[in-house]
Amino acid sequence: MDVLLTGHKGFIGRHLHRALEEQGHDVLGVDYERHHSDAIDFFRYDSGGYDLAIHCAANVGGRAVIDGSPLAVATNLALDSWYMRWLARSGTQRAVYFSSSAAYPVALQQPGEIHRLVETDIDYEQPGRPDATYGLAKLTGEQLCQYAAAEGTRMTILRPFSGYGSDQDPAYPFPAFIRRARERQDPFEVWGSGSSTRDWIHIDDLVGATLAAVDQDVEGPVNLGWGRPVSFDELAGYVTQAAGYSPVVKHLGDAPQGVHHRVCDPKKMLAFYQPKVTLEEGIRRALAD
Repeated sequence: MDVLLTGHKGFIGRHLHRALEEQGHDVLGVDYERHHSDAIDFFRYDSGGYDLAIHCAANVGGRAVIDGSPLAVATNLALDSWYMRWLARSGTQRAVYFSSSAAYPVALQQPGEIHRLVETDIDYEQPGRPDATYGLAKLTGEQLCQYAAAEGTRMTILRPFSGYGSDQDPAYPFPAFIRRARERQDPFEVWGSGSSTRDWIHIDDLVGATLAAVDQDVEGPVNLGWGRPVSFDELAGYVTQAAGYSPVVKHLGDAPQGVHHRVCDPKKMLAFYQPKVTLEEGIRRALAD
């Protein structure tokens, strides 16, 4: 296939780029280049001709960026709307939109009993408040997918949970924890109380689930995750144990920490893809790299 892949230099994008080329597809990558064009410029002027489009491009960073730069993150609204306009104008028949678990209502992710987020927890008529401007942009993008579909594009909407891997930007929690463990930091710093949970999924499984969804013509929206809640204190314990030491954990209560629980119900994904890389294996790989 001829594939358009936006954000091909980003974390998910570069892994997808390699996997698609390994499958023999011709891939055009489009990403931001300083003083040159970006994905929005491409969508404005390109005329199409691709069998598949995968949209990974987004303005995003770790929690500090989501909370600290809401206007910058909100530019995703423009990026995604131009993507949908391009799909309709170019007549692209098959497309993937990377949404996010941040699109889910924050009211369902509070302290107390863990609510495993299911795809129907987002009601487009009464969606609830998503997580910051990043979640708002992703929620809007999902709704725009309906209009692109009405113009003839078969849309796959994916909602990744906490993706991680060895080469992830150090602004994210997982690589930050790996770095601290390699340096054998003691005390070991954890943002927030340490009791909030996330649903970790390795980049290999994010890529594998994406390609399986395309191959099997899954429309979604569909969660990408294990459905396994792991607190940041537990993650610190797994990482330091694998690194061979037992530091004191120091909680930074004034650091950005986001919602309390963010864990998925993965049933829809499990119907077409079984994740393979456990968190323990992902930690082992990261420490070995």
